[in-house]
Amino acid sequence: MPISRRDFLKVTGAGLGALALPAAPVSASTTEIATDATASMLYDSTICVGCRACQVACKRRAGLPPDVDPSGLYEMPHDLDSKTWTIIKLYKDQNSDSFVKNQCMHCIHPACVSVCPVGALEKLESGPVIYHRERCIGCRYCMAACPFSVPKTEWEKPLPFIQKCDFCADLQANGEQPKCSEACPTGALIYGTRKAMLDIARGRLVGEGNYVQHIYGETEAGGTSMVYISDLDFTKLGFPEQSDVSLPDITWPYMQGTLGVIGVMVTLSTAIYLRTHRKDKNGNNGNNGSNGNNQPPKGKEA
Repeated sequence: MPISRRDFLKVTGAGLGALALPAAPVSASTTEIATDATASMLYDSTICVGCRACQVACKRRAGLPPDVDPSGLYEMPHDLDSKTWTIIKLYKDQNSDSFVKNQCMHCIHPACVSVCPVGALEKLESGPVIYHRERCIGCRYCMAACPFSVPKTEWEKPLPFIQKCDFCADLQANGEQPKCSEACPTGALIYGTRKAMLDIARGRLVGEGNYVQHIYGETEAGGTSMVYISDLDFTKLGFPEQSDVSLPDITWPYMQGTLGVIGVMVTLSTAIYLRTHRKDKNGNNGNNGSNGNNQPPKGKEA
């Protein structure tokens, strides 16, 4: 059904008017989250023995296939990917070695959530950052925005989805703990409220052991649900240096402009369509010179 110019102008005006309305950013400055009672995990690298029980438990719970290295050893992936949501890595130092667990940090103010234009990623009030695959459009903004390089895509599939740790949100909703912390045999990974995990971490820093006097994740990127303590500098363990600024405060001004870009693209494409499919007053196409009945113009021979 053809659209008249009047209808086009009405629709365009309404769309541009809606885009001009101010929108409130989802950031630390506008949304204060009470974090004391939210879910959290504390990882102590000085206690971890590298058994990878957490990796196996994660894959079993999520139904992910096992990884095999060239020598035939199971559960030996090199990094996080679409089939590995958590991984234990070994970092060697001149004086000592240390294991460290990598997974989604479940940030208090997650950058991945703030940049997703369709709400495919969601921060639950209980703590986990979850992914709604039915909403995803495959833009991969979350992969670019995450300061910890956590979200991965299924590169091997023609229609890929994002894969990442969901903090066993379904189990937590039923009063259970994540499978990785449940499987840890040494207590290197423990689960509880964020306040409890930070209190335990502070107690260990002033107790026995040669800990670095810092809790990684307490303030980094505005704070994370995963918090770490170690006897090695965190940069040596592969953690990026982060400011205390909540990342959505940085990303939102750019994402706010996305709506305007989409509006301009839709308006331009609609205008081009109307221009190329317009009709003259007699109902003839304006771009082919025909009078609509396949007859030659009067006064000329067929």
